[in-house]
Amino acid sequence: MSSPSQTIPVPPGGTEPRAGREPVPVWLVVGFLCAIYWAMVYFDLHGGWFRPEVYAPYASAANLESFQPPPLDEAFPRARAKVLYEKNCELCHGSDGMGKPGQAPHYVNSDWVIGSPERLIRIPNQGLTGPIKINGQEWNQVSSMAAMGAALSDEELSYVLSYIRTSWGNKGSVITPDQVNAVRKETAKRGQPWTDPELRALPEK
Repeated sequence: MSSPSQTIPVPPGGTEPRAGREPVPVWLVVGFLCAIYWAMVYFDLHGGWFRPEVYAPYASAANLESFQPPPLDEAFPRARAKVLYEKNCELCHGSDGMGKPGQAPHYVNSDWVIGSPERLIRIPNQGLTGPIKINGQEWNQVSSMAAMGAALSDEELSYVLSYIRTSWGNKGSVITPDQVNAVRKETAKRGQPWTDPELRALPEK
């Protein structure tokens, strides 16, 4: 039994429908332009661009270079020094040298770090106890600093101290194994930790 034939309606004009182009609605164009504008404003507000916090300190390439630490890799092996720092100092003083409140003072721009090498070498050798002043501000330690550097060789301790004095924007001089050895001989009979007044009474050299 055959099915009845079906009649397919023919669109007006007698032609079959075909795909064509239609004009884009105005509201869609406006919305697209607004989205682009918003994205540009957002990026401008949250990106670096010419924000003074990012670019103000550097007026030229030479000016930027002046903020960099000196190329000291030839004076001491920086990679080795970093490993020694991570093993002996990072837990308390942080990978960024910013320390931890109430636990360990910061190394960044500290007068203890970039000041007298003779004074700095003594601290890891015998330790440090009591409150200290850093850049004129008092720092109260919860516990004394142990003699962390006593177990290191003259060479290893010189690497760590040189790393601290030349990292995170610090521009201290390199400390040599001979300097470490000289201080160790001078303080060999000392068994107790240093205090702030004792260290500050030492001549600057």
